[in-house]
Amino acid sequence: MKLIIAIVKDSDTDSVSTALTSAQYRVTTIASTSGFLRRGLNTLLCGLEDEQVEDALQIIRNSFPPVENQEEKRCTMFVIHVNEYIHF
Repeated sequence: MKLIIAIVKDSDTDSVSTALTSAQYRVTTIASTSGFLRRGLNTLLCGLEDEQVEDALQIIRNSFPPVENQEEKRCTMFVIHVNEYIHF
């Protein structure tokens, strides 16, 4: 089992979470703030099976609208191995 942690701008949160939930992935959103520029961000948590990781990462990548400035960072993602998952 894996956990994707995706940190995105407030303005991109809806498109990313909608794309993931439309593909039947569960997403938890946590409001957060960047430390350097104090900008509004959201941290999305998505737990899934190992074989679903690449599909979910591609959905996240494709959910951002194109921008003129290609050097602008849109998302930071971490994929973490989960030893135990409890849902009740």
